[in-house]
Amino acid sequence: MKVLIINGSPRIGGNTSIALDEMVKIFESEGVEVENIQIGNQVVRGCVACNSCGTNGKCVFDDMVNELAPKFEACDSLVLASPTYYASANATLIACLDRLFYSTSFDKTMKVGASVVVARRGGCSATFDELNKYFTISGMPVASSQYWNSVHGREKGEANQDLEGLQTMRTLARNMVFLMRGIELAKEKYGLPEKEPWQGTHFVR
Repeated sequence: MKVLIINGSPRIGGNTSIALDEMVKIFESEGVEVENIQIGNQVVRGCVACNSCGTNGKCVFDDMVNELAPKFEACDSLVLASPTYYASANATLIACLDRLFYSTSFDKTMKVGASVVVARRGGCSATFDELNKYFTISGMPVASSQYWNSVHGREKGEANQDLEGLQTMRTLARNMVFLMRGIELAKEKYGLPEKEPWQGTHFVR
């Protein structure tokens, strides 16, 4: 089992990292391989809908997105994490995810997805919903915890005081491990769900 974590925070070792570290401890204790990549401090431009990826098999902008693509394909589970800015995820993370999901054609069905959000106070639930949409459009089951996957803290290190939030992270990681293992067993016995040919319906002719 392998988990890919994409950390959208620009701050090394910040509150988002503290939340993710709780998950990593559980993954490692369960023998799950983890790769944790921080992209919030990198320059990632947004998608321009050129559709070159459909021909080239990768994004025309050759940056971190194309480096993440094979890691995404190889993983069993994807964790998306972000601080909250104006009730939204970090713009760099969104630019990365738009291009990553759009430019990759491999089947994402039954890869387990989970989002983690951090805020000083409000906006967590809106950011949480925003990140989960990448999973639900891709046939990826969304892992849940004992509460919405959020941790609170403003100054660096304050997330350590949110004991409930950190417990939520640990519970989330355990639930993800259970889902990954259950899906692997189900795939061995039943295979993946049958797919119908795509039926595109456009509302402007």
